[in-house]
Amino acid sequence: MTPVRRRDLVVLALGLTLAAWLLVRAWYGDLPPLRWWLPAPVAVLALAEALGARVLRTRLQALREARAGRGPTGRDAAGVRPVEPMLVARLAVLAQASAYVGGVFTGIWLGVLAYAGPAVGRLQAAGSDTVTASLGLLASLALVAAALRLETACRVPPGSADDEPSPGVAA
Repeated sequence: MTPVRRRDLVVLALGLTLAAWLLVRAWYGDLPPLRWWLPAPVAVLALAEALGARVLRTRLQALREARAGRGPTGRDAAGVRPVEPMLVARLAVLAQASAYVGGVFTGIWLGVLAYAGPAVGRLQAAGSDTVTASLGLLASLALVAAALRLETACRVPPGSADDEPSPGVAA
């Protein structure tokens, strides 16, 4: 698997920013009100992936350290439970998909913010829409950051390919 290229995420977000801005500009009066809680699912996913990356990184690091003193019993010397390689592979795929989803939502919320932000003084709904778009932008950027961190946690460190197979996805 190849890692997600940051350039691809930026191009995706900028393209969708322009598209969202054009669509919002054309149909802003016909859109339903944007409620402050709309970005919440993206924020929850970002939090879950950030915590998952932290736990996975900690477990893999403990496993690598324990492998240096591995005994003949089949369990690691420090009693570290092994991480299933398929779980790590699935988490890497989830991280890549989430990075792209975060890039999409970043572009959409940035497009809404680009239209609603300057219209705060002249449109009544623009104030709450600006707050919602700002929260959505923050949640989307957090999702991208958490996904990239999870993807990094899933990588096999350089030089470990010569050792016995270790859980992780080659970058």
